[in-house]
Amino acid sequence: MKLQYKSEIIKSMTWLGQKPDTIFLGQAIGYPGHAMSGTVEGVPTKKLYELPVIEELQMGISTGLALSGFVPITCYPRFDFLILAMNQLVNHLDKMQTMSKGEKRPKVIIRTSIGSKTPLDAGPQHTQNHTEAFKRMLTEVEVVLLEEPEQIFPAFEKAYSKKGSTLLIEYGEYYSTK
Repeated sequence: MKLQYKSEIIKSMTWLGQKPDTIFLGQAIGYPGHAMSGTVEGVPTKKLYELPVIEELQMGISTGLALSGFVPITCYPRFDFLILAMNQLVNHLDKMQTMSKGEKRPKVIIRTSIGSKTPLDAGPQHTQNHTEAFKRMLTEVEVVLLEEPEQIFPAFEKAYSKKGSTLLIEYGEYYSTK
């Protein structure tokens, strides 16, 4: 049986949704609005927190929730939107272990997607791939590019099980093609 990209994402979100300490937040996460919305269908609605367009604050909230014992799954539907959260990601979440002399290592699972160019090209501000730049900037947050369906569930399982935070990068185009 060939694995399907989107079904592996859904399986991973459903599995994470069963964990007592997880919480999901982002734009169109509690209500439909983009492709990523359809990947949380197996998550209990009481765990889905809809946010307005406040990318930097979203990352700050996610870090605070992680420091309070939750495991936030914070969703940015496009890689280009995650850029707006860079201050919180690069200067705070990514440096928390160093700043706290090893006492704090918050676990945030960050989901983002490289926007699809087919069947409709959403333009350069919605379809860029910043994986290599993020790998160069982040020192404590692990960066994982999800290219094959077989990688997906193990990557989310590892992100939940390990100490520290993980940025998981999906391909929006693969939701319907792979």
